[in-house]
Parts: sequence; structure tokens; C-alpha cells
Amino acid sequence: MEKTDINIKDLAMIGDRRTCALLDRQGSIVWYCPKRFDNPSFFACLLDTEKGGMWRMELEGMEFEKRKYLEDSALLQTHFVGGGGKLVLEDWMPLDNSFYGICRKLSAAPLDYTMHLAYRPNYARQAPVLEQSGEKHVILEYDFHIYASHPMRVRQDTIFCHVPAGEEAWFVLAEKTLDKPEKDIEESRVLTLKNWKEIADHITYKGPYQEEVRKSLRLLRLLTYAQNGGIIAAATTSLPEVLGGPRNYDYRYVWLRDAAMIVSALARAGSDGEEERMFLSFMCSAMHRIRKPVVPMLTLDEQPAGTEQELDFAGYRGSKPVRYGNGANNQLQLDANSNVIIAAKVIYNRYNTREHWETVEQMADFLVAHWDERDHGIWEETEIHHYTSSKVIASISLKYIAEHSQDKKQKQRWLKASEQIRQYVEENCYTSDGAYAVYAGSNAVDVSAALFPIWGYTEADTPHMLRTIERLEQGYCQHNLYRRHLVEYDSQQEGAFLAGTFWVAQYWVMRKNREKVEQTLDAALQFMNDAGTMPEEGDPETGEWLGNVPQAFVHASLIGAVIDYKEAFA
Repeated sequence: MEKTDINIKDLAMIGDRRTCALLDRQGSIVWYCPKRFDNPSFFACLLDTEKGGMWRMELEGMEFEKRKYLEDSALLQTHFVGGGGKLVLEDWMPLDNSFYGICRKLSAAPLDYTMHLAYRPNYARQAPVLEQSGEKHVILEYDFHIYASHPMRVRQDTIFCHVPAGEEAWFVLAEKTLDKPEKDIEESRVLTLKNWKEIADHITYKGPYQEEVRKSLRLLRLLTYAQNGGIIAAATTSLPEVLGGPRNYDYRYVWLRDAAMIVSALARAGSDGEEERMFLSFMCSAMHRIRKPVVPMLTLDEQPAGTEQELDFAGYRGSKPVRYGNGANNQLQLDANSNVIIAAKVIYNRYNTREHWETVEQMADFLVAHWDERDHGIWEETEIHHYTSSKVIASISLKYIAEHSQDKKQKQRWLKASEQIRQYVEENCYTSDGAYAVYAGSNAVDVSAALFPIWGYTEADTPHMLRTIERLEQGYCQHNLYRRHLVEYDSQQEGAFLAGTFWVAQYWVMRKNREKVEQTLDAALQFMNDAGTMPEEGDPETGEWLGNVPQAFVHASLIGAVIDYKEAFA
């Protein structure tokens, strides 16, 4: 396969709420796992430009002009100019239940071009199996089908299709045989737009940063597994937190840590409750089924994440290892249970329910029994400590959920534990100069402390919070972007942590400092591209994008900060 340069910051996403595909600005599909987000890849040149596989249009003489989604749908239009004319490429994944796959439709081009499809199944660990079945139909892996408007040819392990200038074209990769593919693609386009509109209608946000919020909501919907409501942390695996380094992880799982942020963001953005309640159902159903008290992340089957394994890929810009599975799944992370409890609290307060109460109370009881243990913290460190953020969110989650208990003794037990945790923090979790410490006995600070007043644990202007923010600005802030603190790795080698940057913006809302809010929001939003995609991290100096994309935690944090900004200043 021809080598190509790929940059994370160019990626846009299409999907069918089972799985997704990522495209660059040239309209090349560089990442696609069929049938489910966490399945092995078909196209993965994002992680290995030579052998990963991709689906591209060779548009010589034409250049990228712009791209946009149609309305609130996930149908992506990419516009090209050149040769004295224009070309529009439309990409979508059917959301109509008639068939699954990828549809590609092109307007009449001013120049000839060629379609290249080089699929490499099972993370390129299997040889592709192709069978020509008529000049406009090729069968892949016995179960997948490529249909085209123009004749295709198979050469070695790649499919080619030449399209003459002045002719419209279409291509379909389907998970089943289609009797009338040209008709199917047209009907699919209409129904997909209709169904995306119905999904988008569940939330109506109007206000400041409206376009950025709309883009973030679209991506949260695209990261949702519609079958059960699980929302994965990101669509990709092994995009590096440090270029060329080993900090490359699989994020195609549902993180319990993300629960409170995502549920709160959806609820406060004007949701009718359907999506966030499904997300809570997913988490509680999984916790009830597996009967493990703490599981940091879950597969879309509501099971603990699989064993971490390495792939023989070159890695994004040489960043190895490339992994699937996640080895952090056996860690004790107290914030996992706490975040689900807070998510439940948000839903209980907003919709006057107590759904999944049995599971929620079991999670709360686990915190009562284990809050005084060391854990791996919010950043999943290998070293265990008494991490301050874990204690704080445990305390506040028990306090909040106690309001919904109808058992007096249970309520008292939870409130007592909440107060004991608070006392522990007061006695053990300050630095020598009075800031909130990363963990008991540490003199370092972390951006997660910006969440403490947002969670309602403390006021934003207490001496401890003021000192913490001062320390963050002195040692962790660059161009209004904030890094996190890692115990086992020099986080100065990473980029700025974008979710944390939005937390700081939210903190400044509580301080009524509009200028600081806008400076911080705008700094982070430099890392949102035209398609709305945002990474986990961004380099404050170079603008380099780092980490997996699109990052649900980041988009939810953006929404939360903007909602608070709207309520305070709009």
C-alpha cells in the first residue's frame, strides 16, 4: 500500500452507533473496525501507514476545500476544488436497519480519479480474501460486499475503480448482500438523515459556544453503543500521549470515571433524559452482572476489559507499542464507583427516580468499607497511594446519594463515612504550603483539584483552593492550557490535558472571572478541528494533537464548562 502522511488533527468521524470510521481531509478512511467499536480493524493505516489498510480516492489535481456535517447528522460532506471545477464526497454509515456498512457518494468530478480499497483484516494479521462477483461487486472475507457504480478490478490484494471526469459515482461496503445497491444507498441516505435528526432532537442547546456544544454532542452520540447505551472513551487505540513513547492505550471501552461528567453534560445541555438514563442502565447492569465491586472500565458486552496485548504495527509516527485490551482493569479506583453514584444522583434529582437503586447502594456500601485503602487514582497510576481526588469524590458521592436513601440507618452510615473521609483529607491531604496534594504526603498538585468546588466539596475561594490554583498556574499552565501531574511519569513530556483545562475554566466561572473563563475555554478550543473532533491532549507550543480521538471525557468537560458559563454570564 502506498505510504501516506496522517495527522490526528485532520480526523473526522462517521458512525452508526455500533462502530465508526475515521477519515482524513483527503477523504481517506484510515480507521474502521467492522460491526463494533472494539472489533479488530479492517482499515488501520492510522497506526501503520504501510500495512494497516485504507480506503481512499486518488484525486490528483484536486485539493481539499472544506467539510461539514449535514445539520446534526453524522453524514459528512468533504468538498474538493481543482481542474476548473468542484467535487463533493459524502460519507455515512447507514442508520436505518436495512443494512450496515459504509456508503460513499461522489458528485461529478472535473477530472478522472481512481478509488483504491486495501482492506487488511484482523489488525492486518490475516491475508485478505477477495472474490470478484461481477464487474461491480467484490466479496470480502465471504461476509462483506463492495458494490460500485463503475467497474472494479482486483489486483493482488487491492480493489481499484476508475471514474471518468463528469460522471457521478457511489460505493458501498455492506455487511450483507444487496439486491439493488444503487437504490439501497439512496434510501439509506434519506433514512439516515431522518434518524439522526430524531436522535439529535433529544437535546436542544442554545447559547454561547453553541456550535462547539453541538459538535461535542454529535461526537458523544457517535461514541454511544446504541444497543445498550454504553459510551466509549474514544474511538481509537494507541494514539500516543507522548510521540514516539510507550504511553499508548486502548480507549475503546466504557470508563466508569467518565460517567458523572458525561451524564451531567447531557442532562444539563437540555436532554429529555433518554441517553443519560441508558448510560446509567448500562453501567449498573454491568456492575450487577459481574458482581465485582470496582471495575474501572467495561467492554460493550458489560464485562471487564480484556487482557492487554500488543500488535505488530509501526505505530502512529513510530509510537509503540500498539495495544488492544487494557491492563488497568484490575486496579482499585475509588473514583469509578463514586462517579457512577454521582451520575445516579444527577438523574435522580433531574427526573425524580431511584432507578437501579440496589446496585447504587451496593456501590456506596463498598466505598464505606474501602475508602481508607490506597488506590490507583484518577490517572490509573501503577503506584498506589491515598490519592486526594479519590477521597474527595468518595466523600461527596456518599453525601449526595444519602439524600435519596429511605433507610435511616443506611443514610446515617453513608453520611458518617462521608464526614470521616473529609476529616482524613483535612488532616492528611494538604501540601506543606496549604494546597490540595496529589496524595497524602505529597507536595505536588494536580489539575483534578479544580473539580473539588465543581463537585461541591469546597468553595472556590477557600485558602486551600486559592493556593492550589496558584500552584497549578505556576507549574502546570502554559498559554492558558493545563497539564496534569503524574506520579510515575514526567507529565511535562505530555501535552496539556484538555479535559482538565475545561475544569479550570469551570472553576473560574465559580470565581466570576469572565476574562479567565474565556481565555481558558478559547485556549482549549484551539484543539477542536472543523469536524468538532478533539484529542485527549494538545501540545501548548507546537499545537500537536496527542492521545486517542475523539475523547468523550474532553467533549463532556467542554459542555459542562459552557453550561456553567452560560448560567453565570449569558
